Parts: sequence; structure tokens; C-alpha cells
Amino acid sequence: MPITLKTPAEVDKMRVAGRLAAQVLDMIGAHVQAGVTTERLNQICHDFIVGEQRATPAPLNYRGFPKSICTSVNHVVCHGIPSERRLKHGDIINIDITVIKDGFHGDTSRMFFVGDVSVRARRVCQISRECLHRAIALVKPGARLGDLGHAIQRHAEGNGFSVVREYCGHGIGRGFHEDPQVLHYGKPGTGLALQAGMTFTIEPMLNAGRRETRLLPDNWTVITKDRSLSAQWEHTILVTDNGHEILTRGDGDTGDGGGDGDGDSIDAGDGAGDGDGDGDSIGDGGGGGDGNGDSIDSGDGGDGAGAGDSTDNNNSKNPAD
Repeated sequence: MPITLKTPAEVDKMRVAGRLAAQVLDMIGAHVQAGVTTERLNQICHDFIVGEQRATPAPLNYRGFPKSICTSVNHVVCHGIPSERRLKHGDIINIDITVIKDGFHGDTSRMFFVGDVSVRARRVCQISRECLHRAIALVKPGARLGDLGHAIQRHAEGNGFSVVREYCGHGIGRGFHEDPQVLHYGKPGTGLALQAGMTFTIEPMLNAGRRETRLLPDNWTVITKDRSLSAQWEHTILVTDNGHEILTRGDGDTGDGGGDGDGDSIDAGDGAGDGDGDGDSIGDGGGGGDGNGDSIDSGDGGDGAGAGDSTDNNNSKNPAD
């Protein structure tokens, strides 16, 4: 499909949808605690989107996806299907939210800690977030998609992590998944040149082990083939005349730190802030991490499908990213 450049009126609607998606993540953090089921997190988000925001959860029934959000725990890369699985101390979880409001989509995801997590878990989450923001910093008219992918790949691999290649970011607007595909690896100076009015997601998925993935029999849940930890952060981005705008910036998206707490999104200043508790989001920034702890290995796939990065286009993510 051709790339659609959004009009000012359409951009205003995308700002609303993006803000609503971010608000869902701001809200759900307090509920990410040891003992809660991912189905319960799904129901809380669904009720908030439908009942309070008067919006629609895009993943629900998208290409048959059965839930309203994606919950990807530990070695689940993306598209985890909420279930009766209970979170436990030491888990990391990506919650992926996409809402539709007045015909336009807002798509975003964050990582959350459940209690005290390993150094390795904290590190892969932190570097994934840094990769996202390094790519966002390059977005402006005339920049090329290969520049973004290269920045992500270089930072990830330079810190000992691998970049998932089967799934990627995507254009977004009236459609959940539009062109272009936004790869999280590449060569500078290559790929599509960005233009003002383009809107797309950037959502790097980093693995603590090898980059290869495996799709589970539910045809949604993607896990790391070697069962190493995986982490992902996502924003919806607008290319402006002079640079870019993050359309899904939330309350916890102002800092560069990380942390642990009781489900609150952490917007620590410019470092790697540590908290303590059950379910802190690491916010959105580029703080440094350190160490090589043990990876967390859980079940056989954790929570599967998501509803938002579907393979609409070759490498584009499945239903809900």
C-alpha cells in the first residue's frame, strides 16, 4: 500500500489515540505484581479503554487475536496472549497497547519488572529502551530508515544483545499496520527517506541470547529459540517539518533510568535509578545498565499472541505492536 502522509487534522486525531494508549500503560503499572494473572491485566486494560476512554482495543479480534492487549513474559518476544498464568517475582513483562479512537490508532509498549529481577534482565530491558530512543533521535525529514535500523543494531550488538529480525515496526494511522516497514537493523544511508507527515512505530526487540525466534502452535506467541530473555519498547512517531514528535509519550516517559517497584512507571532522571517492589516499568529513556546476570527461564512460551504487529507486510510485526 502507498505510504500515507497525514494531514494536520489527521495528526490531531493520532495525537489523541497515542495519548490514550500511553495512559493505559500509565494506569496498568500499579497492577503488575507477583500473583496477578496476565488475563487480569488484560481485563483491567480492556475495561479502562472501553469504559473510561470510550475507545476500542485494536488487538481484540484482529485477525482472530482473542484478547485486548499483548503480554509477553520473559522469553516471549512479542504477541503473548493473556492467560491464567500468574506473574512471579523476577519476571519481566512487556505490555503492548493499541487503541483506536475516531478511526485512528495509537500503538505503544513498555517493559515492567515484577519484584527484584536479575542484572541480566534489567540490562536487556535498559538497552532495548536505549535503542528505541537512539533511533527516535534520528527521525527527521530526509533521514533514512536504514539510519534508524543501524543505530539500533549497533547499540544492541555493541552491548552483547541480538536484534530480532522477523518482526519490525510499521506505518500506522487509519490502519493498524501500514507501510513502511521499520526494520531494527540496517545500513546507514539506505532505505526509504522520511517525509513530514509520516507516522510509524519503532519497537526494537532485543534478545539476551541469539536472535532466532520460534512461533508457537497458537500462531501468535513468538519466543526466543534458545529461551533467553527478550525485551521490547515501542512508540508511535510523527515526522514533523523540523524533526519528530513522540505521539505515545506517557507520564513515565521523561527519564532515562530503570527501576523496580509496585507497578509504577519510573521516570528517573538521567541514570539507572533502582527502586524496589512488584512491577515497575523502566520508563522511556536511555540510561546505562551494567552486568551480566542470569537469564530468567520460564515455562514454555509464557503468554502468547499480541494484537498489534501483524505480518501485514513481510517483516512487519503481528497483531498488536
